[in-house]
Amino acid sequence: MYYNELVVPLLNRMSNLEKLSLDLTIIEIERFINGNDLKENILNRMPQLNQFTFSIRSVISINDQMNFLSQEDIEETFKDFQYMKIISRVDYFLKENEGQCHVYSYPFVMQHYENITNNFPDGLYPYVRVISLYDEHPFEHEFFLQISQSFPFMQKLSLSNRYAQKNKQSYKSMNDDDQNLLIVTYCYLTELYLEPAHDDYIEEFLCNTKTCLQNDIILQVDFKSLERVTYGFTRDDTRINCGKINKMYLRGIVECDCKSVQDYFPFAKII
Repeated sequence: MYYNELVVPLLNRMSNLEKLSLDLTIIEIERFINGNDLKENILNRMPQLNQFTFSIRSVISINDQMNFLSQEDIEETFKDFQYMKIISRVDYFLKENEGQCHVYSYPFVMQHYENITNNFPDGLYPYVRVISLYDEHPFEHEFFLQISQSFPFMQKLSLSNRYAQKNKQSYKSMNDDDQNLLIVTYCYLTELYLEPAHDDYIEEFLCNTKTCLQNDIILQVDFKSLERVTYGFTRDDTRINCGKINKMYLRGIVECDCKSVQDYFPFAKII
């Protein structure tokens, strides 16, 4: 989707709107969408607009780019939005040669939040039901605590991160009270997609000393990673969460004793 070619003409035909909620992901554009764009193409063209909520994520290629805009540069373009709280986050993924900028009004009223990185700004997002996590830097356990608290009603989580955690904690050395404080609880999560994901994140979600899942979970995961994390489907501290899976999509080459897998996931339909 190209902002000037599609979005601006569409907004021009809605100049009499009093309320507008804009939710856009725009890829393959030359620069990030910022506050100046919203002021010129929306606020100045819609004089009757009195309620404006938005979430705009723009993705650019950085192959030939020398000067990267900072988060502060984007924030400066919203200086005229005095009566709204605006949050902006800028991330660059050098291995993918991409940059992304996510700008949105807060409170956040959309039902999905995509490509959350370690640069996530905290806050409470009670309307969000679907999130995706992506970064070229590790997600540590504290990050998942933060995510579970910020998105208390999320139902679907997708994770893509190939990089191992650096601060793996030894839970066996902690007493029971300490462990309870560190366990991440997902009260409404029903769909979990862990691919492509380093083994550490599969362990993060399946190990009951780190995460508490509810029943009836749909899980998608790479088979070889799952086999390693569960010690060949014999590990005790992943058995509880694995018993809460009711449907599992195994990716990659599956070579195993099917009975041992089914015994380890006793309530799961395995696909």
